[in-house]
Amino acid sequence: MSVLKIHNTLTRQKEVFVPINEGHVNLYVCGMTVYDFCHIGHARVMVVFDMVSRYLRYLGYQVKYVRNITDIDDKIIARSIENNENYSQLTKRFIDEMHKDEAALNVRHPDLEPLATDSIDDMIAMIKTLIKKEHAYIGANGDVYYAVDSFKNYGQLSKRQLDDMNAGERIDVDENKLNPFDFVLWKSAKEGEPSWESPWGDGRPGWHIECSAMATCCLGNHFDIHGGGMDLQFPHHENEIAQSEAATGEKYVNTWMHNGFVRIDDEKMSKSLGNFFTVRDVLKQYRGEEIRFFVLSSHYRSALNYSDDQLKESRAAIERLYTALRHVDAVENSIKSPYIERFEKAMNDDFNTAKAISVMFECANELNKLKMTAPDEASKLASDLLKMGEPLGLIGQDPEEFLHSDMGAKSTIKSDAIEKAIARRLQAKLDKNWALADQIRDELKDQGVILEDAGKETTWRRASA
Repeated sequence: MSVLKIHNTLTRQKEVFVPINEGHVNLYVCGMTVYDFCHIGHARVMVVFDMVSRYLRYLGYQVKYVRNITDIDDKIIARSIENNENYSQLTKRFIDEMHKDEAALNVRHPDLEPLATDSIDDMIAMIKTLIKKEHAYIGANGDVYYAVDSFKNYGQLSKRQLDDMNAGERIDVDENKLNPFDFVLWKSAKEGEPSWESPWGDGRPGWHIECSAMATCCLGNHFDIHGGGMDLQFPHHENEIAQSEAATGEKYVNTWMHNGFVRIDDEKMSKSLGNFFTVRDVLKQYRGEEIRFFVLSSHYRSALNYSDDQLKESRAAIERLYTALRHVDAVENSIKSPYIERFEKAMNDDFNTAKAISVMFECANELNKLKMTAPDEASKLASDLLKMGEPLGLIGQDPEEFLHSDMGAKSTIKSDAIEKAIARRLQAKLDKNWALADQIRDELKDQGVILEDAGKETTWRRASA
C-alpha cells in the first residue's frame, strides 16, 4: 500500500501522514452555525470530511471524528430576534434540519458533535488560563480580549505578518483593544441577549474560543488533523492556534486541511449576488448521491463550480456506475486487483477523489464487457467497484431501486405501467410480432424509459432529464 500524503496548509506542502498515536487518528472539523438551512458550501464541508474519515477507516485507522456545532453567536441572536423565537428553539430546529441534509447526502454522523453552549465552562477555564499567562486582558468595556502581540507565532497558518497588515483598511478599530487585531474571547452581556455567568461578569463566548475549547476537550491539547473551509484559515483557525497553544503550551494540530470555495456558474457564491443555494432546494431536483458525486468529482482543495450542467453530468455518471452493477453478484477478489491498487494510490495522494473516481469508471467499463462473456471475473470486478465506492460513500444503494427512481428522470410514467408494457412487449415477441415489440420499445423510449435486453430477460431504467 502506498503511503498516505496530505497537503498541510500549515507548511503548504504534501506530507506523509504519521498519526500521533499509531493506528489512531483524531480529527476535528469546524461545523455549522445553525441559524438557517445548510447551503452548498456546507454540503462540501460535510461530504469532504465524511470522505476523509471514511478513507482513514478504510486504511485501518481507528478514527475519532469530532465536528462541532456553533449554537450561539451574533447571527443566531439576530435571527431569533427577527423570528421572535427563543434562540435555543431556533438552533434545535436547524440542527434537526442539518441532520436531515446529512442523511440525504449519505454523510455519517461524526463520533462527537459538541454544542458550544454545552462547553461554556471549558471556554471560561481556557480564558482564565490565558489571562493568567498574560495572553489576554479585560478591556475598558468589560470584554475579554486575546493579545495577539503576546503570541510570537501569530500568522503561522495564514502566512500573514501583523506588521504588514493595515488595520485601518482590514479591520474595525476598537479603542478598547491594545492592538486592532486583538480578538474577543468573552463578550459582556447585552440587554435581551442570552448570557452566562463568568469571573468577568455575565456574557457569552467569542466565536474563536469555542472551537479551541471543544477541540482540546474532545481530542486533547495536541491532535492529528483539523479541517474546515478555506475561508476559515484567517482569522478563525489562526486564532484557534494562538489561543490553544498559548493556553496549553503544546502544539495544537499537526495537519491542517482546508477545502476550496464553491462558485456558482463561475461566480463566487453569495447571498448578495442572489446565487445562493441551500441543500434543501437542490435536493428537490437532484438525488443526494448525485450531489455527493458532484462534490467528490473535484479535488477537495480546488474551487468547485456549481451549475445545473455539472449536476446533470453527475447524475449521468452515477447512473453509469449503477448500471454496471446490474445483473451481477459481487464476489470478493482474494487478490488485490490493479484497480484497487490504483484507487488507493489516488486516494493516498492527498485524497484525490477525482482520479480515484476515474479508476472506478475504468473498472465499470470492463465490468460491462465481462458480464456476458466471463461472469466470474465480472463478479470480482463488481466487488472491486463496490469496495472503491464505500470510502467515497457512493454506489451503496440497490442498483434497480436507484435506476428505477423517478427523481430527476425524463419520465413520469409509473413503474407498474412500465412493467405492464414490458410484459406486452414480451408477449409480442413470443407471437413473433416484431413490429409491435419495436413500437412498445420506442413508445417507452419517447417517455424516458430505456429497455435493455439480455437474452430472454428485459430490464429497464429511467433516462436522465
